[in-house]
Amino acid sequence: MMEGVDRQTVFRLWQKPAEVYARGCDLRADVRPKLHDHDARGAGRPTAVEFVRATNAPRLAELTPLRVGRMLASPFAFFRGSAGLMAADLAGTPTSGVTAQICGDAHAANFGLFGTNEGRIIMDINDFDETVPGPWEWDLKRLAASLVLAGRAGGVSEDGCAKAAKDAVRAYRRTMARLAEMPFLEAWNALADAATIGKLKADELLDDFAKASKKARKNTSAKVAAKWTARGEGDEVRFVENLPVLRHVTSEVARSVADGLAGYVGTLRESRRGLITRYAIADIAFRVVGTGSVGLRNYLVLLHGNDNDALVLQVKQAAPSCLAPYLNVPPHEHEGKRVVDGARLVQAESDLLLGWTTVDGRHYIVRQFRNMKGDIDPTALREDHLDDYGRLAGALLARAHCRSADPRLLAGYCGDDAELDDAVGNYAVRYADTVEADHAELRAAVRRGELDAEIEDRD
Repeated sequence: MMEGVDRQTVFRLWQKPAEVYARGCDLRADVRPKLHDHDARGAGRPTAVEFVRATNAPRLAELTPLRVGRMLASPFAFFRGSAGLMAADLAGTPTSGVTAQICGDAHAANFGLFGTNEGRIIMDINDFDETVPGPWEWDLKRLAASLVLAGRAGGVSEDGCAKAAKDAVRAYRRTMARLAEMPFLEAWNALADAATIGKLKADELLDDFAKASKKARKNTSAKVAAKWTARGEGDEVRFVENLPVLRHVTSEVARSVADGLAGYVGTLRESRRGLITRYAIADIAFRVVGTGSVGLRNYLVLLHGNDNDALVLQVKQAAPSCLAPYLNVPPHEHEGKRVVDGARLVQAESDLLLGWTTVDGRHYIVRQFRNMKGDIDPTALREDHLDDYGRLAGALLARAHCRSADPRLLAGYCGDDAELDDAVGNYAVRYADTVEADHAELRAAVRRGELDAEIEDRD
């Protein structure tokens, strides 16, 4: 042993795997998995309208009608924008007591495809705006409920929706059991690609994955620059406005964002700092982001390298996690760092240019805007495909959680029977009913003129 180093302060004392598994079984005996089949509504939860108003308050006022309009599109769309409402419902519900670094918003549309540094297309959780240490069950329940809602949106039968939810939990449980037996490094570095789909017996999803992968390979900064920019009279290249989604910013805002990028460079791993500073900033624009983040500040930065070599970075405002008020989570000094640290811990492979910064006193994350990103729309999947998608997402969630929680402990708690599958699956159906009621309440409030809504023209 190295002189002056206490082995026990650096490494854990070794325990037999069976002993760790047995501790998980003890937790299972204390908090039976069937207890996860609990009431959908939490005590003291706000109404849907109260929630929307409260969460609109810190956002850009001119964009809040757009946010409301997007949430009106369907109950699934409402669900995507209401992670904080579900957190209010889950507060105080039974948990095993095992904490993981959770996504915080693990709905079915937050699993996406992207390219690794070597150009391989993989699938993983791709949104960490709400990430915090918390109960792993919260992620699993949000995933299961989202599958029911996505299936209903796509016309899948009620039995098919319920089966997709339960099969996602079953895949989570069985994947955790496999991870518990794997060498630590192998479990840590597990990636999800087409081969993974075959192992999960999700063959119906192979065509969907292949189509999404083909599209993702074309989804690059070069394509964004070709479609969204134009060369001006002075030979400068600028973004072309596409109101209301993409618009120019003032010179003052552009300078502030550019100054923030200087601080961002220092948050990258050392080997990447030289890479990013070879580029030069060509233009900066404001772009409206997805349903959950509409109204937060979000900028696109066009950078130029060799000749026509283009790189587009996204500088996205990071607000405090909506789960934090319901969990014993200490305040974070920088919300962008919280998001980046969570992504780096949870994802099998993160964007090599992922970092954080501060602009005008506000916290941001910085990442590549398009690095071969793609998705499989869960609302467009047929019944057999939705079930396969649920199994894949459940397996991905288990792999994500095993990076911060011991899979042997979780495998012991989850067990080798269907008690957890049935409990969370039944809860998911009931929670989907609650979301539909919330969505109806929001629609009624808009009809009464209590909330403004802007409906986008998708044509």
